Amino acid sequence: MVFFKGCPLSCQWCHNPESHSFAPQIMYQQEKCSLCMACVSACPARRLYFNPALGKIAEKDIPCPACGACAEACLQEARQAAGRLMTVEEIMAEIDQDAMFYEQSGGGVTLSGGEVMAGDMDFVVELLRRCRQRGYSVYIDTSGYAPYKNFERVLEYVDVFLYDIKLMDDARHRQYTGHSNRLILDNLVKLSKAGANIYIRMPLIAGVNCSDADIQAVLRFLQPLNIRRVYLLPYHDFGRHKAERLGRESAPMAPPAPRRLEEIKAMFEQSGYIAKIGG
Repeated sequence: MVFFKGCPLSCQWCHNPESHSFAPQIMYQQEKCSLCMACVSACPARRLYFNPALGKIAEKDIPCPACGACAEACLQEARQAAGRLMTVEEIMAEIDQDAMFYEQSGGGVTLSGGEVMAGDMDFVVELLRRCRQRGYSVYIDTSGYAPYKNFERVLEYVDVFLYDIKLMDDARHRQYTGHSNRLILDNLVKLSKAGANIYIRMPLIAGVNCSDADIQAVLRFLQPLNIRRVYLLPYHDFGRHKAERLGRESAPMAPPAPRRLEEIKAMFEQSGYIAKIGG
């Protein structure tokens, strides 16, 4: 799994909030901090200092270079780097280490994020080309929110698109993700017509997109398309803890009840889909 930073959407349930920004960031977990001051000494911008009134390491109003020096110096891992710049060669060196496992398991490489398809497409295409040269299977996990020309550039290299469907109602999609779903749905139709192999992934959040009307709307949209596999992803709160370490607030959310998950799964199966919970 290769995670790319940067995503144009701002999904309130995102479990990778550290991937919203395209730039490297530093996550801070105060309860792990031993006040050893190593990060203060390591910061090249001199923006960290001990605030005796607060009893903790505080930050001056100076832009953080996100160089990772404070995270490297932190013995307690209270500070962790979220993202680092890498070349295609460096990523391929990591991927190649697991080549024997791909051969034994039938697995391969998944590009995720963030939003891979909204990044540097010359970089992405070169990475995919190298994977194809080595015979590695490649999946791309995408929200679909990117220009379709970006998808056209990678079609020949991608075995499967793991494509998110969140909400069919455009106003509610804007409410929960910050953007319209029109581009996402248009791209899905185009990919299907292009013969791409697509698996739908649907995050399920109680009170947001789990009603019968929500699911029926998704089914109506998918029926004409060349798609028959759906993964249902119940909400989990891993992202909430990471958001806190980034100094952000997160909205309280919950997964649907187990019985409701089974009901949604049955709705897809009755419509002819292979549906799985998780994945």
